Amino acid sequence: MSPVQKYAIGAGAAVLLSLMIFGTGLVTLLVVLGVVAAPVIGYLMLDPSQRERLKRARKRGIGR
Repeated sequence: MSPVQKYAIGAGAAVLLSLMIFGTGLVTLLVVLGVVAAPVIGYLMLDPSQRERLKRARKRGIGR
């Protein structure tokens, strides 16, 4: 994992934590659902052949 990715994950966690502490319940819920739903929707938009290719890449490990 590159340093930029680590900073992005840390910043996302900090924003989410601050929203959970200081934000209203509805805003926090919408942000969490958006973070969870985005990859799921992206995966469902793939063609079956693209899904198979992604499964193979995940199985053998990307970059190995």
